[in-house]
Amino acid sequence: MTEASAVEVRGLRYAFGDTTAVDGVELTVCQGEIFGLLGPNGAGKTTTIRAITALLPVPPGTISVFGLDVARRRMAVRRLIGYVPQQLSADSGLTGVENVSLFARLFDVPRRQRRARVDEALAMMGLTEAAGRLAKTYSGGMIRRLELAQALVSSPRLLILDEPTIGLDPVARASVWERVGAVRAETGMTVLLTTHYMEEAEQSCDRVALMHRGRLGTLGTPRELIDGLGIPGGTLDDVFRAYSGGSLDDDGQKGIRDVRATRRTAGRLG
Repeated sequence: MTEASAVEVRGLRYAFGDTTAVDGVELTVCQGEIFGLLGPNGAGKTTTIRAITALLPVPPGTISVFGLDVARRRMAVRRLIGYVPQQLSADSGLTGVENVSLFARLFDVPRRQRRARVDEALAMMGLTEAAGRLAKTYSGGMIRRLELAQALVSSPRLLILDEPTIGLDPVARASVWERVGAVRAETGMTVLLTTHYMEEAEQSCDRVALMHRGRLGTLGTPRELIDGLGIPGGTLDDVFRAYSGGSLDDDGQKGIRDVRATRRTAGRLG
């Protein structure tokens, strides 16, 4: 692993029964960058993310996070990572401060530092005034920011976001990215994300990789990939279509609907 790498993936393969989800992925995420993993449903993005976060078993030497082998140092790796999954992780029956405090305990934040770190995480996400309210009274955007506070309370070196803004309205999406950008600027944190919003990736990511059917199709800065198409006025949507052969829903329309339904649940909480 190179000194400037946050994540290195070498020859990652993962199958569920007879279905190959990830097929020989090679990937390096540099420290301090925002890296986007793009692709249609069924491309293998979430499986790759779960392997990096040690939620799926991998052979030794396959994935390293800040120099630690995920297969051999699972708990040490998890302490370096803040993870916001697609599925809702906030408990609607707890207040904002209770939700974040729970994650502080789960990630072994020292007891004497816990309250200050919880308050700081809530403040970073603009939730100080709402901290005493039940999460079920939050809007969809507030729920997502609460989940970010949960992930950030342990001061992770790597923040992993799996579809962080899907189903949110444009104002809520912008608010989430504003908060993520502010934390990254302050701490130098590395961000690895998946998203179906190509304009979001184009604006926010330093580099992106496009996955299709378990393999990486292309990798580079958004500008490099767009310019490489040679299409006047091209966008990352054009890159997506060129390498995946279709739309975001090509590999399973039910999948994207399911994810969006999950995010709509957050909206209904408000």
